[in-house]
Amino acid sequence: MFFHGTARVNGQSHLEIGGMDTVELAKQFGTPVYVYDVALIRERARGFRQTFEELGVKSQVAYASKAFSSIAMIQLAEEEGLSLDVVSGGELYTALAAEFPVERIHFHGNNKSREELEMALHYGVGCIVVDNFDELELLKSVCENKNTKTKILLRVTPGIEAHTHDYILTGQEDSKFGFDLQNGQAEAALKQAISTPWLETLGIHCHIGSQIFETTGFILAAEKIFEKLSIWKKELAYEPAVLNLGGGFGIRYTDEDAPIAASKYVEEIISEVKKLAGSYQMEMPEIWIEPGRSLVGDAGTTLYKTGSRKDVPNVRHYLAVDGGMSDNIRPALYQAKYEAVLANRPLEKAEETVSIAGKCCESGDMLIWDLPLPKAEREDLLAVFCTGAYGYSMANNYNRIPRPPVVFVENGEARLVVKRESFEDLIRLDLPLQEKIKN
Repeated sequence: MFFHGTARVNGQSHLEIGGMDTVELAKQFGTPVYVYDVALIRERARGFRQTFEELGVKSQVAYASKAFSSIAMIQLAEEEGLSLDVVSGGELYTALAAEFPVERIHFHGNNKSREELEMALHYGVGCIVVDNFDELELLKSVCENKNTKTKILLRVTPGIEAHTHDYILTGQEDSKFGFDLQNGQAEAALKQAISTPWLETLGIHCHIGSQIFETTGFILAAEKIFEKLSIWKKELAYEPAVLNLGGGFGIRYTDEDAPIAASKYVEEIISEVKKLAGSYQMEMPEIWIEPGRSLVGDAGTTLYKTGSRKDVPNVRHYLAVDGGMSDNIRPALYQAKYEAVLANRPLEKAEETVSIAGKCCESGDMLIWDLPLPKAEREDLLAVFCTGAYGYSMANNYNRIPRPPVVFVENGEARLVVKRESFEDLIRLDLPLQEKIKN
C-alpha cells in the first residue's frame, strides 16, 4: 500500500496521519470525516512556488479553490504565499471572510452575473478572467457604472486537450469556455478589450485539462498561444504581461497513476516560455498557474465506519459504509477510482475482495469496486485515500444526509475546521406549508 505525505502505521498498528491516530480521530470527530494532512499541502504548495523563485521567474501560483474551499483552507493558502482562483460569488465571499489579500484573487467563470462582477469590483479583486464576448460587454458596463478600471485576462482555447498521458490537437471550437484561438474569436476579443479604457488587459489564460501527467500539453498550448501573440505584437502592438497556463496537474489515486513532481512541471513550462519569448523577440511574461487537485487531493483521507454486508455467492461481496455519494460523488459521476485500507488494522493480510457500497438509496452509490481487505467486521474503520479534492466541495445532502466535518492534522495536533452538519442544519432554510385559510 502506497501512503501519501505523513501517513504511516504507528506503534498501535493503526493508520496515522499528521502524527494523529486515525482511530482516535474517528472517536473524537465521528465518521464519516475528511482528514487533511496539512504538511503535505504545504509541501505541494512549496514545490510549485519555490521552483519559480529559484529560477528567478516572476509568477503567481493560484490555488484553484473549487477543489476545496473553506476559511481555514484559504488561510493556509495565504500562509504559503499563494494567490487564489475563485469561480463564484460564494467562493469570493469565503476568501473575503478568510481575509485573503484581494489583490491576489483571480475571478474565473463562464457565466459571472452582474452582481458577482459588481462584488469583485467593489472589493478590488486583482484580476478578472474574461470568458466570452457577453461578459466583456457586461464587465465594461459595470466598470462604467462604478467608474472603476479593472485588470483582466482573456481566456482562450488553444486547440489542445490533455488528460493523463494523452493530448489531442483539436479545433476545440465546441467548448463552453473561452475565446477560440484559431477561428478569430480571441483576436476579436483582444481588439475589443484593449480599446476599452476601463479594462487593463494583463494577458492570456488557458486551461487544457485535468489529471495531466506530462508537460507536453502545456508546451503545445504555449506554442499555439505564442504563434498568435507574435501576430498580435505586429498588428496590434500588444504584448502580454502575464501568461496563465492554468492547472490540471495530476495526482496519484491508484497504481495506474504516475504523476511527476511539481517542480518538474514548473521547470519545463518556464523553459518553454523562455524559449518561445526569445524566438519571437518578446518580453518574458510573468507566468501564472492554477493548481487545485495537486495541492489538496492526495492530502485528504476520508474515514468511514463499516456497516452491513451483502454476500452474493459466486458473484460479489458488498461492504457498506456510513457515507457514500453524499460525501464523494466522483465515483458515481465519472467512475473515479480510489485505494483504501482498514485504518484500525492496515497491516493485516487481505483475505477477501469486497466492493464498498455507500448508504444512499441509489444503486450507483458505490465508492470502490473489488477492494482487497482483511475480513471486515461491523464498525471497522475504512480509510479512503486521496479524497481531498472535490470531496467536500461536491458534497451534498441527498437522502438528507448531513455533510461530514473537516479536520486538519499537523505535527500531532488535530483542528476542526468545518463542523459536521446537524439535522437542524438540514431544515434551517425550510419553510412550512402555509396553513389553509379557515372559513
